[in-house]
Amino acid sequence: MDVILLERVEKLGAIGDVVKVKDGFARNFLLPNKKALRANEANRKVFEANRARIESDNANRRGEAEKDAQSFKDASVTLIRQASNTGQLYGSVAVRDLVEALEADGHKVAKNQVVLDKPIKSIGVYEVRVALHPEVAVTVKVNVARSPEEAEMQATGVDVMASMFERDEAGFVEDYDPNAEPGATAEVQSDDRADAEQAQS
Repeated sequence: MDVILLERVEKLGAIGDVVKVKDGFARNFLLPNKKALRANEANRKVFEANRARIESDNANRRGEAEKDAQSFKDASVTLIRQASNTGQLYGSVAVRDLVEALEADGHKVAKNQVVLDKPIKSIGVYEVRVALHPEVAVTVKVNVARSPEEAEMQATGVDVMASMFERDEAGFVEDYDPNAEPGATAEVQSDDRADAEQAQS
């Protein structure tokens, strides 16, 4: 289906462009959201007659979005979630969670403005795009952690999962006493075990 775009649509075109799109995309998204008109003679005339108004409305909205974008400078939100030892979240962080966190921070954001390609399913720091206007987008840092302390570590650039695994490995290293006689540690341990067995019996 050919449509006339009423606003810039990413990967499609700018205001006034006539583009060919799949019927479903036009019917389910572009037309109901007033982002485009069917490309026929009547609509072309309507569009041309209103082009100046449509473009000035768009410029005003873009101006407001650019002002809003200033408040997002270095914006970041921290979400504390329960997760397994491997860092997998129990559940995932969805658009709704991000909208609530941003609103709690004083940013006005609609659900359809948050561009989350796939749900966040593990702890870490993510960059999420917020499209305030078809031509104005900002990036928000999303810090997902199991505790405020962990969130602080991640914010400073520490890979919490990697450092955790290093700690785990360190737990398996035996203390090595260079002054001990060869085999002494094994003998001491077997003596201790024998004492423990006597104490139990």
